[in-house]
Amino acid sequence: MLAATDNLAATPSPPFPAPQPPPEAHLTPAPHGTFQITLTPHAPAQAPSPAIGRMHFDKTWSGDLSGHSRGEMLSVGDPASGTASYVVLEVFTGTLAGRGGSFAFRQSGDMHAGQSSLTYEVVPHSGSGELSGMSGALTLNRVDGVHHYTLTWELPGG
Repeated sequence: MLAATDNLAATPSPPFPAPQPPPEAHLTPAPHGTFQITLTPHAPAQAPSPAIGRMHFDKTWSGDLSGHSRGEMLSVGDPASGTASYVVLEVFTGTLAGRGGSFAFRQSGDMHAGQSSLTYEVVPHSGSGELSGMSGALTLNRVDGVHHYTLTWELPGG
């Protein structure tokens, strides 16, 4: 006489493979480091309230992501009042884990009633050189005025 567990063991179960990244993807360790930023406001445009602010910036990246980026930020609202929103496009040129090239970041953030959100992503297919085809996302943590980043990224083909 077979026990119920013996019958289950003899019955083939449907194949449910564990999710895997595509075979051509090369997942990488999460690089981290810091950056310094210099903001340059543009002259305010004549606009109805709430006015749209515009800034140019330069960043110097240190750590696993090493190089420079330049970008533009558009913002609306008043952070001092607790409500604001912004969008950023920036282009990084330098090295990432020893691979040279450039790629673009897209960033957006909102704040309202003490809550904030941030999205900081690599623009898909914006990479060049050894960073061609790169995708990823960046997280930020600001401690004592220093911006610390962690970048999760992947390259096709690895």
